[in-house]
Amino acid sequence: MSTSPAAGKPDADDYLELFGRYGKDFGPVYLEAEDQTYRLLFEQIVRLLIEPSPFNLSMPQEFRITAQRWLNGDDEVQRHMREPQMRHFMLSDFYDYVHLRKTMGHAPW
Repeated sequence: MSTSPAAGKPDADDYLELFGRYGKDFGPVYLEAEDQTYRLLFEQIVRLLIEPSPFNLSMPQEFRITAQRWLNGDDEVQRHMREPQMRHFMLSDFYDYVHLRKTMGHAPW
C-alpha cells in the first residue's frame, strides 16, 4: 500500500491491510500497554485519515478532525492523545468502524 494520493484512496481495504500488518484483532487494543508499534500505527492512520478520499469523507467527522488537529499540533488534542490509552482507544474504535463498514456494506452510518 502506498501513502501517496491516488484516486479513491485510502479506502477500507487500505486501512484493513495496514491493521493486518500488525497481525491481531484491534478491538481490545485499548487495554494494552504503550508499545512503539501502536504509536507508529497511530501515526500512519492519522496521516491517511486526512486524505480527501470518498471513504474518508464518509466516515464520522470526529476521526478526521482528531487526525487533522493531531497533525497540526493542536494543544488540546496533543494533551488528550498523549495518553497511550487514548490513542489505543481511537485505534480500536477506528478498526471496529472500518471492519464493520467493510463487512456490513459500504454505506456510511
